[in-house]
Amino acid sequence: CAASTPPNALFCEACGYDFTTGAMPRPVAPPNLDNVLDLATPATPAAPAASVAPPLTSGWVAEVWIDPDWYAEQESSDPLPSAGVPAVVPLRATSVLVGRTSRSRGIHPDIDLTTDNGISRRHCQLTTDGSRWWVEDLGSSNGTYVGSAVGQLPKAPIAAGAKRELGPDDRVFLGAWTCIALRKAQPGEV
Repeated sequence: CAASTPPNALFCEACGYDFTTGAMPRPVAPPNLDNVLDLATPATPAAPAASVAPPLTSGWVAEVWIDPDWYAEQESSDPLPSAGVPAVVPLRATSVLVGRTSRSRGIHPDIDLTTDNGISRRHCQLTTDGSRWWVEDLGSSNGTYVGSAVGQLPKAPIAAGAKRELGPDDRVFLGAWTCIALRKAQPGEV
């Protein structure tokens, strides 16, 4: 497919080509056995599915920061991107997946952090009751950390599978340089 892949990749994230075997992935048979699977036609990746979580009734956004201090703490070999201004991601559902896109595996996170190689495909989940937020690590490779906007960086990740409530000044630190701050949306942001 000519997608750019790292030299040590085992498979292509775009099309699923397996570099270790030199073969495309086997097509998956459709659940309806009356359908005929045409092996000559390559499968088209599924479009991102709409969230099954209820929509948010009030406007919230996630500010996604490149944090140089977090980067220095992680000792990543990846080059640090320019910090600049944060990306503002509107949050539309009560449950938000944070991770990296994988078209071949059908993973399309609500907050896509594909540029940070320290992020797992399904890294963590943010959930809300409309006024409070919780974060849950989904068994990520490098952990999910919660710390204050001021003071020292967090040293210990939250336990995988355990939900932790976020305070108004808390930040979620993950990957090689990513910091996420949740806040109510300003007029016109959502």
